[in-house]
Amino acid sequence: MATSEEQNIQGAEIVLPCTDLDETLAFFTDRLSFRVAQIFPADDPAVVVLAGHSVRVRLERGRTGDPGSLRLLCHDPASVAGGKTQLTAPNGTRIELVAADPPLVLPEGEQTLVIRRMSESDAWGSGRAGMQYRDLEPGRQGGRFIASHIRIPDGGPVGDYPHFHKIRFQMIYCYKGWVRVVYEDQGPPFVMQAGDCVLQPPEIRHQVLECSPGMEVVEIGCPAEHMTLADLDMTLPTSKVDTGRLYGGQRFVRHQVEEAEWKPWRLQGFEARDIGFNAATNGLAGARVVRVSGTPNGETWSHDGEFLFLFVLDGNATLDCEGRESEILTAGDCCTLPAGRVCRLDACSANLELLEVALTALI
Repeated sequence: MATSEEQNIQGAEIVLPCTDLDETLAFFTDRLSFRVAQIFPADDPAVVVLAGHSVRVRLERGRTGDPGSLRLLCHDPASVAGGKTQLTAPNGTRIELVAADPPLVLPEGEQTLVIRRMSESDAWGSGRAGMQYRDLEPGRQGGRFIASHIRIPDGGPVGDYPHFHKIRFQMIYCYKGWVRVVYEDQGPPFVMQAGDCVLQPPEIRHQVLECSPGMEVVEIGCPAEHMTLADLDMTLPTSKVDTGRLYGGQRFVRHQVEEAEWKPWRLQGFEARDIGFNAATNGLAGARVVRVSGTPNGETWSHDGEFLFLFVLDGNATLDCEGRESEILTAGDCCTLPAGRVCRLDACSANLELLEVALTALI
């Protein structure tokens, strides 16, 4: 139901100052394909309201002030102004010509060793929909990856809306508490409990509905800077259910800890539950939860992928990494390990549990 404000407000206009009304009017109608919606007075026009491209522009002759900027979202920006990306209207308004659906930009990236400690960071920033963020990748691996520890201190409904992300890869792991979410064409809303995980393929519409007090998740995305867009026309859940649907070549994955199967990990003395990303992303990504299941022998390893991230869910271990002194990692700590760097997990507690995320996938 519409609010009283929504019922009362009938439209909106952008007001722009104008000295030469005729010249400015011709520019907006001839060059930019706006149409005249209102003009007055008839004998000596001083105001013209133009409509087009889902916006109304009000030109007022004699009005002073900043002529402002107007962004036009174009299928082919270069075709509007002979390759130019900006025009200037006769009244001084700056016209920015941008792509309506800009391509995903994937930075080349630069792998670095990163260790982030829960005890060293009290800086939780405020983000979208009342969520608080702790940055786990300050350097962004050269702009290629972002990793965030996200929490919502107060439980209850979340002020979210149907939205999607222009990304190459994105996953959410429920670390503490629970959160109720809903995804496009994936059935009714469901609850993610601690230990559950989802793969959010490119541009799948989704919405966070409610959560428990103190809910925490770990989110990883590629590239680091990616666009979040609201879908104002979609209502979730959708009537259609298509669990095999591809979104940008990837399938949605819902991994539930209570149904997981534990198998030996690649290092002796550990076992892991695979979250199922490898098949769903055609080998782009892999994710698993690893725990001690015997006696680790301290063997070394390295990787040749573009990204390897470890988050300590429980317990503690010593991380030995070539070129750096040993570090004791405890719950909430995390690290990103560059390709080719020889590493070792040692002095692992019996309750050690790690979240491992890799691109390209480590088997």
